[in-house]
Amino acid sequence: MKTSDFIAKFLADAGIDTAFVLTGGCIIHVIDSIASTHGIDYIPVQHEQAGAMAADTFSRIKGTAGLALATSGPGATNLVTGVCCSFYDSIPVIVITGQVPSGQLKRKSKSRQIGFQETDVVSIFKSITKYAVLVDNAENIRFELEKALYFASEGRPGPVLLDICDDVQRADIDPDSLSSFSEPRAQRQSHSDQITQIIRLINNAERPVFIFGGGVRSAGEAGNLQSTVADIGIPFSLTWAVMDSCSTEDPLNVGGFGVTSGRSGNFAVQNSDLIVCFGTRLDTHEAGSNYATFAREAKKIIVDIDPAEQEKYKGRGLEVDLLVTADVGEVLRELVDRVGELKPQNLNAWLNRISEWKNKYPTCPDEYHAQEQWVNPYVFMESLATHSAKDAIVVTDCGSNLIWTMQAFVCSGLGRIVSAFNHSPMGYSLPASIGAALASPDQQVICITGDAGLQINIQELATIQRQSLNIKIFVMNNHCHGIIQGTQDNWLESRHHASDPKLGGLPDPDFMRIANAYDIPSVSISCHEELDAALDFTLDSDGPILCNVDLLPASQIYPKLLYGRPIEDSSPLLPREEFYKNMMVKPIS
Repeated sequence: MKTSDFIAKFLADAGIDTAFVLTGGCIIHVIDSIASTHGIDYIPVQHEQAGAMAADTFSRIKGTAGLALATSGPGATNLVTGVCCSFYDSIPVIVITGQVPSGQLKRKSKSRQIGFQETDVVSIFKSITKYAVLVDNAENIRFELEKALYFASEGRPGPVLLDICDDVQRADIDPDSLSSFSEPRAQRQSHSDQITQIIRLINNAERPVFIFGGGVRSAGEAGNLQSTVADIGIPFSLTWAVMDSCSTEDPLNVGGFGVTSGRSGNFAVQNSDLIVCFGTRLDTHEAGSNYATFAREAKKIIVDIDPAEQEKYKGRGLEVDLLVTADVGEVLRELVDRVGELKPQNLNAWLNRISEWKNKYPTCPDEYHAQEQWVNPYVFMESLATHSAKDAIVVTDCGSNLIWTMQAFVCSGLGRIVSAFNHSPMGYSLPASIGAALASPDQQVICITGDAGLQINIQELATIQRQSLNIKIFVMNNHCHGIIQGTQDNWLESRHHASDPKLGGLPDPDFMRIANAYDIPSVSISCHEELDAALDFTLDSDGPILCNVDLLPASQIYPKLLYGRPIEDSSPLLPREEFYKNMMVKPIS
């Protein structure tokens, strides 16, 4: 049996039915075998980075490992940004790269390169994968495939890479004689005593808040989260990775928290007396630049499967009262099973205070709707949520358009909001929407991108058109690098070098004409009066379409934390008297 045929059959038998590929001399054999293998097919993309990003979101939506293939040298190195997205967001993706024939490897030679386009791919990818290996012997192919598939999904998931030599791919093998990988025996630990401590701390708290992060989804519990929070009955906040798992309008949902989140969630988290975190890293985007100011008068419990994430708090100013190293799903399920032991204090006063914050500090206040020229991004996001399907898959990019989406898109708890939340590169959402559309072709797929982000992977409009993918592309066009201009305003006296068409020489192309060149229809929205009709037209149309949303130039993010302040004190700063009235703990700013 040809090795490449074995690889294709192995992947198909593992339930992986789609490969995102860009062909090249050292990967043609695997692609050819995929084409002739039942149960798996390939999608040709226009750039390897896009292939990795499409595979990433395919995995997020489908629930199986994503698959991306590229050739040697530049083909492999072009994958790096997309693989980073999967690594930092804990997404299982299998990456297969072709390598020069084994006889042309430099191995221990000090030569920079022997085979044409030879690159030490494994060394490049080791820090951004859970497992990376060079396969230079066909007899090892089953072992390495099984090992890679295991590591992609076990524990904290993530991407893996197999760099397979060209002569290995075309070698003849006897499948029955190949050695197999033996999975380590899982050692289950009881966490009943720690859950008893969690229950005791909850029962003694007057202002508790649960925080749920991406680890909840990795544990397979995101779909149950709405019922879980209802059973437990404690106010909660969601990180961006699971923001879509519960209704925004749930009375127990305090709102998001962190550097670019609304005031209600930040006031709730910061004024709490108990924080229970499930599967969140509490990075600086969530906790702020100074860990010592985060929920500073609250007891803190952190449940996470990765001990490395828990160890980082030592010496960084975040005092944690109880660290539980465990599968988040197991802990949540046992906590729900023991819900009868939860006897929290009367939380009515706390819930009323949270409700007051939510009502007093809406994400999209009335004055935003009164804007007469151009489109306000917060008004747009509220309108998009109203017009889109309740179970829509929304794929958003980075920077301002990502933050506007996470702040203002009203979630039903039935759909998905996807982004590369931690690596957050420009250009993610367009190829990622390809992966989403192929993973779930019957769901509405909405791509939200910026005028700068679209340029990074604009070539994938060709893939969308060629595959006739029903993707609705919304370009949040503020005609600049808006989030960078905000930073330049704060640090560089508004010198907008490289971020503005006038001062910085930034191109400002006509995206509708570009879409039309790819045979994709387009429409534009330039004021609030056009919103309803244009959204209906775009969302109800057949096939792909691009909608250019003209924003007020240099539209900014509100609220947003300025560096050095605690997360409850975001800009624009509230009058000090009003701010102090919102603080139930001692203010520090």
